[in-house]
Amino acid sequence: MSMFKWEVVDPAPGEPVAPHQRLPWGRTIGLGAQHVVAMFGATFVFPLVMGLDANLAIMFSGVCTIGFLLICNNKVPSYLGTSASFVAGVAAIRAQGGDSADVTGAIMVSGLVLVVIGVAVHFAGAGLIHKILPPAVTGAVVMLIGFNLAPVVAGVYWPQDQWIALLTAAFLVCASVLLPGFWSRIAVFLALIFGFVASIFADKIFGSITSITGSSNGVAVEHDRVSWDLVGKADWIGFPSGKLADGVSVIHGPSLSMTFILLVLPGVIALIAENTGHVKAVAEMTGDNLDPYMGRAIGADGLATAFASAFGGSPTTTYAENIGVMGATKVYSTAAYYVAGIVAILLGLCPKFGAIVNATPGGVLGGITVVLYGMIGLVGAKIWVENRVDFGDPVNMVGLAAGLIAGIGGVSLKITDDFQLGGIALGTILVIVFFHAVNRRKAELGSGEVTKRL
Repeated sequence: MSMFKWEVVDPAPGEPVAPHQRLPWGRTIGLGAQHVVAMFGATFVFPLVMGLDANLAIMFSGVCTIGFLLICNNKVPSYLGTSASFVAGVAAIRAQGGDSADVTGAIMVSGLVLVVIGVAVHFAGAGLIHKILPPAVTGAVVMLIGFNLAPVVAGVYWPQDQWIALLTAAFLVCASVLLPGFWSRIAVFLALIFGFVASIFADKIFGSITSITGSSNGVAVEHDRVSWDLVGKADWIGFPSGKLADGVSVIHGPSLSMTFILLVLPGVIALIAENTGHVKAVAEMTGDNLDPYMGRAIGADGLATAFASAFGGSPTTTYAENIGVMGATKVYSTAAYYVAGIVAILLGLCPKFGAIVNATPGGVLGGITVVLYGMIGLVGAKIWVENRVDFGDPVNMVGLAAGLIAGIGGVSLKITDDFQLGGIALGTILVIVFFHAVNRRKAELGSGEVTKRL
């Protein structure tokens, strides 16, 4: 049967729709649009905080989602939205003077590395991942990626408008927990709308503010919280264009630097964890054995990340928000994801939509990122809890400790006058090397001897 032929079904309430099935096209289009809404908030927030173009990211998310479905032979329903795993590495690149071309070049190489890992997993089996990156290591790396972003929130976004940031953060926290069903899954999107509206009212009631902005190079200037100047000038139809805040063209070729590549490579570990968890979650919901497609999913995400970055786009990953939609609707049809991909491409080809996105006030981003960055870090703890990592075992306690502090605290190691390792890159290396060194010695000596020695 062709990949583009789905069995049309009309299930009773509560009955699932399998990946190879679909509802009538009217309902399928509605579900596809629902997937777009679910991924929307995070997919354009993360490009903004990485200094990349949100409109281009939305467009490539649609293109890459369709590519992912094709590579996985329509067996793994998934939407590829913008990944948060590289945000900390990107912040480190920009702190060291790198521009957007350096950012996308480093991310592109990381995507290609993920492709190689996906191919290896496809032929060697999913056990390869667990051997090299056990849950103790994966959780630690994800945690240090998230918590390393705390200074970015405190120094860049929160000061732009602290009161709007506080209101937006409070709304996001309450919406995520208190709203029912689907509404809680699009809490980021709702928080963006809330923050926009609050900023507009604040402009009218309190007037403009004096603070730093994303383009003021850290100098406080007087400005409105929300400016629609660029929205009025933007066309309705066209490719993403113009300049980013650092002067690099929106669509640009990547620039390669080993120093910057090493800063974002740890994000690959997070992507492996995200894709592995996604495939397992979908398999549990659908009842299908998707282990044979684990390597394909990882490799497809890597190829999508490399492809998008080659043109100046943002890195991608499988989205938990869309798993939530599937869990609520029990519709796992890949047809709905094709519709979502097409809708995202059309949105990306609307410059006016992109101008609205880019008008997001800095205070709103401050409120959203203070929650999201913390959540990224806590995903690492979630990995530990779900896999019952035993911190009574000194291999886990001591083997991970140095890497966590080095990564979160920004410790650096100068190797030559022109090259040093620091932050996430150094922390990840220490986590992996120390853990496996101690774990191997434990296997040789026996756990009791290791405990006594440590």
